[in-house]
Amino acid sequence: MQALKVFITGASSGIGQALAQEYARQGAVLGLVARREEALRGLAASLPNPRAAHLYPADVCDADAMQAAAQRFIAEVGVPDIVIANAGISVGTLASEREDIHAFRQVMETNWYGVLTTFNPFIAPMSDAAHGPVRPTLVGIASVAGVRGLPGAGAYSASKSAVIKLLESLRLELHGKGIRVVTIAPGYIRTPMTEHNPYPMPFLMDADRFARRAARVIARGQRFRVIPWQMGVVAALLHCMPRWLYDRLFRNAPRKPRASGTPDTPGSPDSPA
Repeated sequence: MQALKVFITGASSGIGQALAQEYARQGAVLGLVARREEALRGLAASLPNPRAAHLYPADVCDADAMQAAAQRFIAEVGVPDIVIANAGISVGTLASEREDIHAFRQVMETNWYGVLTTFNPFIAPMSDAAHGPVRPTLVGIASVAGVRGLPGAGAYSASKSAVIKLLESLRLELHGKGIRVVTIAPGYIRTPMTEHNPYPMPFLMDADRFARRAARVIARGQRFRVIPWQMGVVAALLHCMPRWLYDRLFRNAPRKPRASGTPDTPGSPDSPA
């Protein structure tokens, strides 16, 4: 059986790194994208077969750089079986603070626009290759934070809600073209992004466990899945909750610290806040 070809953004840490390690364990050929080349090289060196990891230092906000990375991967490896748009950032924001305007834009461009720049170069080639033994799959990493807006996380919640809607639209647009579209919404995952959250994180899951479960979801081609499942129950309840009740319960919810308008960018969008 031919090895899977998997292209992952935000691969230098967190969820992206865990997914790279999981697919490497499965014997996949990898295309790994992140801004930090040194971190990518360190990850590749730790994998069972470093030669099966093709590294593309790039910023997902740069559409031309992502186009070039996609073209190089196709030329070097072939059309991917799975493309995972995972790169993202998270930081507390307040719409009332002028210095947070840049953070709002940066979070939206990375978390939402970065999904688009990741998928766009692959859609036509994957559609052309859809007659093969493996049905090509686009995977977007969203978040439970995209289900309802959270106080102090307007940028992150808005970006993840936009990711969910983008992927819904893509599923309809690509119907009949042989490409599956999978949305995965993590709850709280133990990564560098969540380690400084100053509040309890229910159902906190290790990144390697998340990656194993996500890989199974992707293999099945599920349209939408929250991981862990307990957060899926929470997400379903939040989605159905009347606005007046949601407002009353969550207006004083704990908030992620602000970063003076310059969000840290540790690697992957893996926390609901």
